[in-house]
Amino acid sequence: MKGAVWAIMMGVLASVPAPAQIFGAPQTQVFAPSRFLQKVGINQKIGAEVPLDLPFFDESRQPVTLRQYFGKPVILALVYYQCPSLCDMVLNGLLRSVKSLEMTAGNEYEIVAVSFDPRETPEMAAAKKQTYLKDYNRPGAEQGWHFLTGQEKASKTLADAIGFHYAYDSMTNQYAHGSAITILTPVGRVARYFFGIDYPARDVRLGLVEASNGGLGSPTDQILLYCYHYDPTTGKYAMVVMNVLRLGALITLAALATFMIVMFRRDFRARHPQRGTA
Repeated sequence: MKGAVWAIMMGVLASVPAPAQIFGAPQTQVFAPSRFLQKVGINQKIGAEVPLDLPFFDESRQPVTLRQYFGKPVILALVYYQCPSLCDMVLNGLLRSVKSLEMTAGNEYEIVAVSFDPRETPEMAAAKKQTYLKDYNRPGAEQGWHFLTGQEKASKTLADAIGFHYAYDSMTNQYAHGSAITILTPVGRVARYFFGIDYPARDVRLGLVEASNGGLGSPTDQILLYCYHYDPTTGKYAMVVMNVLRLGALITLAALATFMIVMFRRDFRARHPQRGTA
């Protein structure tokens, strides 16, 4: 029980988003209360390229690379399967979010969970996958939600590529790490981060739509993206008041123009009944 509480506290501290590295801005480590936690945190690397040829094993012990899961937007979760609490909270939050989406994993996007604990096995990954697929309960989702394991070099390289820093504590036999999911573009570039253990479905949907570069989404999504912009300091989509006012003004002008056209036509028909009938 103490270990679980310890993991949650460190995860919360480590999940505070660091200033985003955008347009070459320097990275800043997340504040940590001890030298140990100074190694832990999440540095945003929006636009960074993920090495897609990193080798892993899937749930059936088959060797795979990340590349075979791309071609669609990807939701990436770095976790470890024997984590006493925090990693399950991350996966549970992700599950709640994607269950609320009309889009389905395997069709419009992929979900890839990668264990950064080199001691974990494909059997552990398979058990975890079975649990979450049962709750997700969508046909064909087994082809769209993947749980991978692999050597430390591969998982560490992937974590460094997206700015995810963790540390092993031999005293508790646990990892200190942050809690977040990352959305990647179909070609493997970092698009969005969502921090904590709760990921609003609206934000995740907009993140996937933006990552797809127009490949996903509806006209309504495009309107929402006009009114809501991603804020890297919070890891959430926030309303842009000026854009909302502009959109409201356009709607008002369109309504006024429609009203004037209807009234002019009624007036014309009243004055020229024969032409109106013709």
